[in-house]
Amino acid sequence: MKTLYMIGGTMGVGKTTICQQLKNTLPQSVFLDGDWCWDANPFLITEETKAMVIDNICYLLNNFMRCSAYDNVVFGWVMHEQTIIDSVIERLDLQAYTTKCISLVVNESELRNRLAQDIQAGIRNESVVQRSIERLPMYQNLNTIKIDTSNKSIQTIVKEIIEC
Repeated sequence: MKTLYMIGGTMGVGKTTICQQLKNTLPQSVFLDGDWCWDANPFLITEETKAMVIDNICYLLNNFMRCSAYDNVVFGWVMHEQTIIDSVIERLDLQAYTTKCISLVVNESELRNRLAQDIQAGIRNESVVQRSIERLPMYQNLNTIKIDTSNKSIQTIVKEIIEC
């Protein structure tokens, strides 16, 4: 059976790193980062741009899932609201797929440390810290499997995702 892994989590939780490793661990895999579907300057959040990014994501995911070369499709994005997850799932052709919806979570102290490292490396702006911390509790309300990434190796987290 083919599997779609929908990996959500707040900024700095480790989604991209985990998704890349998951892609490299699973056979016949492809990875889509939702941020690639909405990389704009200026970054505008409007009803039109929100609809556009969901269209982009669903188009690419459906194409990946229709391609016989892939048995595992990994999708990572913030997905902090159930409506976001639902709006993606309802537009996908999941007939040949099992779907695993996972939220990566982390304790606040660890999140602050990770974001501080990213800020120091020039990867992120300081404004992300408060926004990311404010979103942390939102993941507890989602209909997803929660995987705590605090003080765990990438390999351990990937193993937990595969086994859930």
